[in-house]
Amino acid sequence: MAAIPLDATEANVRSFAVTNRSVLAIAVPMTLAYLTTPLLGIVDTAVVGQFGDAALLGGLAAGSLVFDVVFTTFNFLRSGTTGLVAQAFGRGDALEEQAVLWRAVLIAVVAGVILAALAPLFAVAGQWFMGAEPRVSAAMSIYIRIRLLAAPFSLINYAILGYVLGRGEGGLGLMLQAVLNGINIVLCFLLGLELGWGVAGVAWATVTGEFLAMLLGLAIVLNRFRKLERPSRRRVLDLPAYRRMLSLNRDIMIRSFSLLAAFALFTRQGAQFGTVTLAANAVLMNFFLIAGYFLDGFATAAEQLAGRAIGAQAPAPFRQAVRLTLIWGFGLAAGASLILLTAGASLVALVTTSPEVREVADIYLPWAAFTALSGVLAFQMDGVFIGATWSRDMRNMMLLSFLAFSAALITLAPAFGNNGLWASLHVFLLVRGVSLLAVLRLRVRTAF
Repeated sequence: MAAIPLDATEANVRSFAVTNRSVLAIAVPMTLAYLTTPLLGIVDTAVVGQFGDAALLGGLAAGSLVFDVVFTTFNFLRSGTTGLVAQAFGRGDALEEQAVLWRAVLIAVVAGVILAALAPLFAVAGQWFMGAEPRVSAAMSIYIRIRLLAAPFSLINYAILGYVLGRGEGGLGLMLQAVLNGINIVLCFLLGLELGWGVAGVAWATVTGEFLAMLLGLAIVLNRFRKLERPSRRRVLDLPAYRRMLSLNRDIMIRSFSLLAAFALFTRQGAQFGTVTLAANAVLMNFFLIAGYFLDGFATAAEQLAGRAIGAQAPAPFRQAVRLTLIWGFGLAAGASLILLTAGASLVALVTTSPEVREVADIYLPWAAFTALSGVLAFQMDGVFIGATWSRDMRNMMLLSFLAFSAALITLAPAFGNNGLWASLHVFLLVRGVSLLAVLRLRVRTAF
């Protein structure tokens, strides 16, 4: 879907139709963009896996988890910005679109500097939480201390991507993500494998990629804004607007923390089953991310189109956006599961040279393959609720889902081992999707 010019009239902005073409115009490029992220995770794992040391793989997995927990706190800089920009876009308020971006960038700079300064503390906390063997802990500490240096750049990239996606510019979002992850992948091979830096090389590749992608993104938006009327400094620094953003982001933050807490418990429980099982689950979690990112493009389409419909007070496009993104999501989820079932064993063999890790990963591969189908409704509903900025409902249903996951983990993991652990993850995904769908039916009755 071509982006509506910033000077579009209010009437033109408000009159829009949601079609398969408009959904695909956002979803296809962003699916390709999001797929580069798990591809990067696979490359990271494959580079470290070539050293044939399960402890290094476990350290990378644990370090990535701690990094994700820290950065999930500020994931609202992407998702919250998308929802607010999409609604301003639906209202035809170009000045507010710019103001939302600059508010997010200011938060990103302050938070990023603080996170980078606290990297050693996060490394120690991660070692304490994981309770893994010493060699795993040492590799994890190296990864966290280096990668968190990219915090300011990463958070600014979140804000820029949120602005781009809020305007439905999927092609530009694809380009930015391709540059970010492409640089990261090339440097990962160069630093991690060719120069033999291992885990440290993988972390430095991320820092460099985030910095260069930030420079590109800022250059693009500054060049665009140079030709337009700019919001006043007072509007950008408007305290009520910040309060609204922070209130929205508080709920998204709690939701994201609950999500990462579930993944943290999943990884920690895997570590209790031994280093080889931890490494095998790390390999399979990359496949879970592939399934998830495969669906994220359509969740992003739901964010933009639902948010735009809310801003324009247009109920018919809203309902059509929900319907079409769900249809496409379920179709692609079935395809993703089929691909992982048929080709997953070959992918495991490509990722790691360790025979022990390969053997264990092959046993639990079907669990990872079906995460796409069990999670598709959760992904799509998240997109709708983020675009509509119904953050409180999303937060509450995530907390409910986390309680269901915890109950499943306590009962299934001791009884069935790693099978029970993966079954608990499926419970978590299913409860998220079904509970949000039930709330959506009530919300639509009052939203318009």
